[in-house]
Amino acid sequence: MAITTNTHLNFRGDARQALEFYQSVFGGHLTAVAYSDFGLPKELPDADKIVFGQVSADNGFTILAYDIPSHAVATAPLTATTRENGLTLTGERFFVAIGGDTADEVSALWDKLADGAEIVEKFGPSPFSPGFGMLTDRFGVTWILQVNTAHAG
Repeated sequence: MAITTNTHLNFRGDARQALEFYQSVFGGHLTAVAYSDFGLPKELPDADKIVFGQVSADNGFTILAYDIPSHAVATAPLTATTRENGLTLTGERFFVAIGGDTADEVSALWDKLADGAEIVEKFGPSPFSPGFGMLTDRFGVTWILQVNTAHAG
């Protein structure tokens, strides 16, 4: 039995924009299904929001996302992720981690994902990888991008 783990992101009204952005960064095919496509009357709130969204690329990248219904109770805002004295300080429950075989490959993704992002740690060599960086994108998702050390030479 093969098992695949994919990240599923929850947004508050901007899932479509986030998925379109991630497609522009990672390539692949975008699927976006609105609540109205599942029968929610078009005149109701959230009818045009995403109930199922996915970007899948031939290189193995897959991410899923949807819009939380607007009447769902919002959680308290998280503190920003920062780096201090080599430590990552965060109130977030998770980061999305992306690994690639070469620094050039990962750097190209970094450059696209960094558009409108807050940089936590600039992409570059680190003690454990020839390329590592961390950022929080324009949609509030924190990403780690690094060169896979098994492929680094």
